[in-house]
Amino acid sequence: MGGFLPIRREEMDALGWEQPDFVYVIGDAYVDHPSFGHAIISRVLEHAGYKVAICAQPDWRDSESVNCFGTPRLGYLVSGGNMDSMVNHYSVGKHRRKFDAYTPGGAIGKRPDYAAVVYCNLIRQTHPHIPIILGGIEASLRRLAHYDYWSDKLKRSILLDAQADLISYGMGERSIVEIADALDSGLSVRDLTFIDGTVYRTDEPDTDGAIVLPSYDELRENKRRYAESFYKQYINTDPFTAKRLIEPYGRVFVVQNPPQKPLTTEEMDAVYALPYQNTYHPSYKDGVPAIKEVQFSLVSNRGCFGGCSFCALTFHQGRIVQTRSHESILAEAEKMTRHPDFKGYIHDVGGPTANFRHPACDKQLTLGVCPTKQCLFPTPCKNLRADHTDYVNLLRALRSLPRVKKVFIRSGIRFDYLLADADPTFLRELVEHHVSGQLKVAPEHVSDRVLKYMGKPRHAVYQSFCHKYEKLNEKLELKQYLVPYLMSSHPGSTLKEAVELAEYIRDLGYMPEQVQDFYPTPSTLSTVMYYTGLDPRTMEPVYVPTDPHEKAMQRALIQYRDPKNYALVHEALEKAGRTDLIGYDKKCLIRPRRGESLTAQKAEKQPRPAAQGRKQSAPKKKSGRQTPAAKKQTAAKQAAKAPTAAKAPTAAQLAAAERYLKKRKKK
Repeated sequence: MGGFLPIRREEMDALGWEQPDFVYVIGDAYVDHPSFGHAIISRVLEHAGYKVAICAQPDWRDSESVNCFGTPRLGYLVSGGNMDSMVNHYSVGKHRRKFDAYTPGGAIGKRPDYAAVVYCNLIRQTHPHIPIILGGIEASLRRLAHYDYWSDKLKRSILLDAQADLISYGMGERSIVEIADALDSGLSVRDLTFIDGTVYRTDEPDTDGAIVLPSYDELRENKRRYAESFYKQYINTDPFTAKRLIEPYGRVFVVQNPPQKPLTTEEMDAVYALPYQNTYHPSYKDGVPAIKEVQFSLVSNRGCFGGCSFCALTFHQGRIVQTRSHESILAEAEKMTRHPDFKGYIHDVGGPTANFRHPACDKQLTLGVCPTKQCLFPTPCKNLRADHTDYVNLLRALRSLPRVKKVFIRSGIRFDYLLADADPTFLRELVEHHVSGQLKVAPEHVSDRVLKYMGKPRHAVYQSFCHKYEKLNEKLELKQYLVPYLMSSHPGSTLKEAVELAEYIRDLGYMPEQVQDFYPTPSTLSTVMYYTGLDPRTMEPVYVPTDPHEKAMQRALIQYRDPKNYALVHEALEKAGRTDLIGYDKKCLIRPRRGESLTAQKAEKQPRPAAQGRKQSAPKKKSGRQTPAAKKQTAAKQAAKAPTAAKAPTAAQLAAAERYLKKRKKK
């Protein structure tokens, strides 16, 4: 099929294979593009000499659906897909999504909930002894005990629930080839306990030099112990310094080996030079929507030393930045320009963070990252190498390619890292050449209290970036705007901080079209805060908005101009003690309800304007009978208001009047 790996038996037969070495079961449609994990792993194995057949989105109701290629020679590879299947299926409000970008035509219902577990159990029904290697984002972030937001429970390692033999976590290029070579040499999958980047189960763990975590039963009973356990995992994610971690489950133990070493630039280049078809399999007549986001984008790096608390990159790709060479990226770009649908625009050049093109400091590639310190938070480390020279040169080379009209940067810009660079060249060229009218950045919040829990820089840093960006646009006579990504209901955010964020949006003068309500996904610091009410870094209590109604109020405050949110915003302002923001002043967020009174002071400062085209009616007279006592009181009030009777004039006043009259007669 034009270079695609087989997805049907007849395609495998056409290649002359009697059986595949591996059958790769995935929850996505088959897209042979290096932005899709299954494409990278299958092509890496193919390059190493192994035959891989793709079983894409099998019918999980039918155990025979995973047997379409017969029994593989070495084993099954299983992945839930490019996204965690639960995030793919449900919004943060746990409402079922109506679109799946990784399925032909965007159709829903082509994969089960907890897809990786379901697929593995499906295989076990017909192949009780065949090796199953579990990988992808869903397995990688659930490799040890983890909080599951959708069931609101602490779950076991996915290795146990899936009945798999191994987890290949992280990006996996190194570990998957080592696994394949070991199986091909005749080793039993149960003997593969020595491979970096893997997780296995055993009855007799080797505790020498390892860290024994609290047991699963202990974690379920004590949330504090879970927070402590997670932090031990968090500071053991570096491939140079991490220890083996052992998590007991009664008589069974789950063992996590240290992560695989980062790829060199040459190895990254080799991965991206493999013969990808860069599109979806031709059998999908309705197409696969997810390809649109990446078809004309370039991956220049992986890994992130940003360390945001709500991001799982530390657990998946790691904190050491790995990069491709200019030659590799330019070769892919030149090939891209020859695509019939290419219109001259490269949509992105980046990765998890676009402007990271080398490790944070020189020591990371030999000594690893600092386990208990961040490179950018709370302020940039003194050893940080903030230098955009390589990225600037790469962007210039891409701009100079024939048939390229514009090169955009749409993946995240880390603005605090940009400001740490004393050379203003990148910011100038970013504004001048790489913004499509709007630059999306992620300050996330304005409250320094919330930003501390998020692992983000203080709000003043973002304001400094905004000022520089605005001044540079003025100088270049460009009208380009910043679009901030904002998050509601993150741990640490009370209604007070949510109102503070709403006031900031008011002062900006626009309403965000999209708001990200904090989504507790497995293996992030923020998710542990959500579940335990503790910050794992300090073990101090943190306020967590878990009530769905309060979360709805915090979200509504960010979009307070939307009439549908009026009731929620009104309630939130009352509960936060900020009814001063209900009124007619320009600083107010919403107007009062009809008939709702303001305080005397507020009414004096903010008189309600008359409706245009209508006369203000006089106050209505009260009707009804009065008691005798009330009548007397009313009569007394009216008498007090009535003019007083004239008093009799004095003799002096009469004499003066007579003199005045005589003078008038003479005249």
